[in-house]
Amino acid sequence: MKSLIVYSSQSDNTKKLADAIYESLDGEKDIFPVDQAPLPQGYDMTFVGFWMMAGKPDPKTSEYLEKLEKGDCLFLFGTHGAAAGSDHVKNAIDHAIGLKNDAEIKGVFTCQGEVNPKVLEKVKQKPEPPVWIKDADNAIGHPNGKDIQGLINTIRSL
Repeated sequence: MKSLIVYSSQSDNTKKLADAIYESLDGEKDIFPVDQAPLPQGYDMTFVGFWMMAGKPDPKTSEYLEKLEKGDCLFLFGTHGAAAGSDHVKNAIDHAIGLKNDAEIKGVFTCQGEVNPKVLEKVKQKPEPPVWIKDADNAIGHPNGKDIQGLINTIRSL
């Protein structure tokens, strides 16, 4: 199987997941930051990872997802400061799925990712802080080994 791993990472959280996917896969594989990634034609599976911005995948990943076509097999993965399973995360994943055109979703995995302290301070100063801010302290140290193992287990179960 030939796999393509594409990721966008603001603070290396999503890159950690992308690297773990790359290391866990057998067969031919390529890994690229989203702004250098080719389209997935010729690949059996494409793994697309992103960080969440304003409750959506980051802009570069959103643009990439919109370019996918019918027949592309896709696994989405992402990191976020919000609590796992929160409405904030569910809405972001639903938004990502809506961008993928006719590509076929084979799986999804998300986990918390530690928010850059400078970003966190800036966000806390907003008149209306985002809903995920209350969960950000719990994201410290993530993604961790348990998160990465959960990702690998999810992929292996496909």
